[in-house]
Amino acid sequence: MNEPERYEQLIAFLDNNLPAPVERQELADGSMQFTGGDPPEVVAQLTETSVIVYAFAASWETPYALTPRPRRVGVIKWRRLPENAMLAALTALIKGAREARAASYRKCERCGRATAPEWLHDETTCSMCAEQEMEQRRIH
Repeated sequence: MNEPERYEQLIAFLDNNLPAPVERQELADGSMQFTGGDPPEVVAQLTETSVIVYAFAASWETPYALTPRPRRVGVIKWRRLPENAMLAALTALIKGAREARAASYRKCERCGRATAPEWLHDETTCSMCAEQEMEQRRIH
């Protein structure tokens, strides 16, 4: 398989193997970034020579601006590996990124839902429950 075909194969693989829905965007440096999941779980960046897999993470810069800060899980130099080994390694990195992201979730003490850390109001309460509590205080 030649390199352009393998690159296209990687695009299709990432589209089909990241958690749905998958958003794809081309970056200024010519690489492609894939973000999978809702809320986001895995980010993968495909370049001419490598695939970099990240567990999604983010922080609030202001009350209205959530800034992604993905945490790198691993890099594969896709041109150097045989196809089967490369796809197996990529599958393992995606699985590891999903598990790392899932491990960062916390259970809200009020509603019991597992919540992504960027959507927690504090260590024990999700933003939705905190907002409902503030609304109830305003009413009373």
